[in-house]
Amino acid sequence: MKLLLTVVTAAAALAVAAWVFEGIAIGGATRNEQLVTLLVVAAIFGLVNAFVRPVVALLSAPFYILTLGLFFVVVNALMLLLTSWIADQVSVPFEVDGFWTALFGGIVISLASAAIGLLLPERRG
Repeated sequence: MKLLLTVVTAAAALAVAAWVFEGIAIGGATRNEQLVTLLVVAAIFGLVNAFVRPVVALLSAPFYILTLGLFFVVVNALMLLLTSWIADQVSVPFEVDGFWTALFGGIVISLASAAIGLLLPERRG
């Protein structure tokens, strides 16, 4: 249940970013197709963040220290670009148009995920 809630939260955050930025496009002819695309992209984004991000964070630790953590925003943008590339490779209609869109989109996704997380009831146990 927690995994499903995480994917739905990520999908909602991606939808907010796509709504805010024209450079983030979610394909699909109908709302249902767009919803499926969002869920698939959210799953890809989750896998990228689970497996690739820790390696990148470890290798870029000096940059995190040097920039007092601001490099986190750059890594978040790179993970969003990687998600877009993987989605393209598996024919999922999701596109992020350039680094700057990914940078600001990553910020919006982080903020939206945090806000949605605050609205959800906390599960214990």
